[in-house]
Amino acid sequence: MPRQSRPQADHDASRRKLARRDFLKLAGAAAAGGALAACAPVQSSPTPTSLGPARLVYQDWRTEWFPPMAQAMLDEFHAAHPNIRVFYTPDPEGLREVMPAAFEAGTAPDVFQGCCDYFPAWGQKGYTLDLAPYVKADLDQATIAEWDAAQYRSFFLPDGRQFGLPKYHGALALYYNRDLFDQYGVDYPTAAWTHDDYLAALRRLTRDQDGDGQTDLWGSTLTPIYDRIQIHVNAWGGHFVDPADPARCRLSEPEAVRAVEWLRARYWDDRVMATTLALQKVEPRQAFASGRVAMVEDGSWALRDILTQARFQVGVAPFPAGPARRATLATTDGYAIYAGTQHPEAAWELLKFLTSKEYGRAMARTNFLQPARASLVDEWAGFVQAEFPAQTDLNIAAFADGHLNGYSVTVETFANMTGVRAITDAAWEEILTLGQAPVEARLKAACEAITAIQTSG
Repeated sequence: MPRQSRPQADHDASRRKLARRDFLKLAGAAAAGGALAACAPVQSSPTPTSLGPARLVYQDWRTEWFPPMAQAMLDEFHAAHPNIRVFYTPDPEGLREVMPAAFEAGTAPDVFQGCCDYFPAWGQKGYTLDLAPYVKADLDQATIAEWDAAQYRSFFLPDGRQFGLPKYHGALALYYNRDLFDQYGVDYPTAAWTHDDYLAALRRLTRDQDGDGQTDLWGSTLTPIYDRIQIHVNAWGGHFVDPADPARCRLSEPEAVRAVEWLRARYWDDRVMATTLALQKVEPRQAFASGRVAMVEDGSWALRDILTQARFQVGVAPFPAGPARRATLATTDGYAIYAGTQHPEAAWELLKFLTSKEYGRAMARTNFLQPARASLVDEWAGFVQAEFPAQTDLNIAAFADGHLNGYSVTVETFANMTGVRAITDAAWEEILTLGQAPVEARLKAACEAITAIQTSG
């Protein structure tokens, strides 16, 4: 999309700030009431007879392409809901860290997006409205059936409260550089690939291309963070979190240790996967697009970036199966309603719109976001192929394979996620990025620290 002009962007930002202040003034005592609501979520009737005038603050992504699309779609919402006025505001910098203070202070937006490990943590803290009564009263089973079952289940807490609905369906797959595979006579990845096949290709594709004695082409790479490591652990039959007990850490069990050891060996023994340091902190997708790695484990959300930058034929294949099972990530990006909202029924109307086919189609068209609804997958693939016709045989369906064939997994969350990500990030850095820690001992220490959080009350 073309960039907004700076004057227009400044004007829009100013307008959003003013609208937010106006909303907070109109909310009156919401600051006091909202803090209490964070501990005891407000539950209003999900079936009002009518909707009075309401002003809502909706917070979502701040990336360049998103605000113009959101504003255009909100015009359609306003036309259909003349009594509801929605003011879009971009996510604050440091969303994960700053939002809890807004929830506690009663200044959080009425409707907002979240994902990953921090989204369920907000639900655990009572910051989100329980959507279960609204869904039961106002969503049909055909709509629910369109969503990936694993992704949809991730928006529920163990006690049955529902804190979110799907925003889009981000899935991991294996991008590969078809030109490099052709150059070195390596067969393209297929849906039948295992991690053994993956390793064989990694070894054949890692090269010193200029003959200076230093590797300058690596077989693959990934972003070493919580959920990207988790799918490898799942493929080995392991877990971060005990499925039957969200307070129990299983990160130090043999299956998890073997999976992380497999990754460590690829980084540091074979050196066929590029570490962050080897790539000089270049993002994995950029390293792939520039030809420094032949494959990259990345998601459907990276499609536009990769296709725009790549000067070669890009391939996409389902994620390789592990020794125990096939697994790929279904992101838990979703929408929630603040427990302290003064207009829960109006916020529910907005939430339905944000999860509608129309909004999903707009995100798919504008930035190739994989739709949460299965019925939009073909349209999404068409948008990609129409814009990049030179990318022949681009297997977009590989991203939907886990959704359609039932092997998607979602981020595993502990009963108390506060502080967990910092513990695991430190472990991945020491084991994978720096190669300085033995896997079994480091994962045992991480699990003990996570367990201490779960039992600290």
